[in-house]
Amino acid sequence: MRFKFKYVLTVLLLVNVHSSWGQKEVLNQFWNEYAFTHNISENWVAEVDAGLTSSGVPDENNIFYGLTQFSARAWIHYYPGDRWKLSFFYAYYYNKNVPELNQNQAPEFRFALQATYNLARHGRININLRARFEDRNIENEAGIFEAVERFRFQGRAVYPINRPKIKEKTVYGFLSDEVYFKTKSEISGSEFFDRNRATIGLGYKASKKFQIEISYANEYLPRMATDKVYNALQLNLTFENIFSDISKTVVRKEKAVDDGAPSGGGG
Repeated sequence: MRFKFKYVLTVLLLVNVHSSWGQKEVLNQFWNEYAFTHNISENWVAEVDAGLTSSGVPDENNIFYGLTQFSARAWIHYYPGDRWKLSFFYAYYYNKNVPELNQNQAPEFRFALQATYNLARHGRININLRARFEDRNIENEAGIFEAVERFRFQGRAVYPINRPKIKEKTVYGFLSDEVYFKTKSEISGSEFFDRNRATIGLGYKASKKFQIEISYANEYLPRMATDKVYNALQLNLTFENIFSDISKTVVRKEKAVDDGAPSGGGG
């Protein structure tokens, strides 16, 4: 196990060191996501979320300079055991002037399968691993949808600060690193390694129905002409069992995997 951790850390270090070399374009961005979850049964949870991304440009690097992406997703989550969560989503993305895409407007339909596993708990620290396969269908300028397959793998650690476990009125810190790999396409480029995303932040679970996360994310995207680096301020709000007043609420016992990923399906 120790060797595996050292190997993963070495790979991530090399990726981040490489991101400091060569010509690159650095942009500041703002990401925000609003998630609404509802317990269907002890093992099933439904979720819908929506997100907005705004970005600066080289001449005006303000995080609110222009809207670049809107997304809406519908999720279903299944818990086969205490450490596992399996998820599926169908989503629509409206992409406009997204810096890494090779055209100004690119509407997109996306399907994804995701597996989250609670790797370890040591004291208050909880570590999750997450793997996601995405089938991206992006419309090109000719009106034809190009298929881009993408694989993402993330490690995430969560640490409750003022309580042993995350429950009501808990402040927690978290950090994660995620690597992306994709197939070649005219719109998204020919690179196999798509990007690396490192995130660090704080969360607050105010009640059983509401929590908030604020974080800083750094994305490195290697590209043939110019590498891109995104510095993003990220805000995530999660509302749980919002329909409890109009439907019978299922009281679901939280699993170990929930302690390592307390904010829904994730970005």
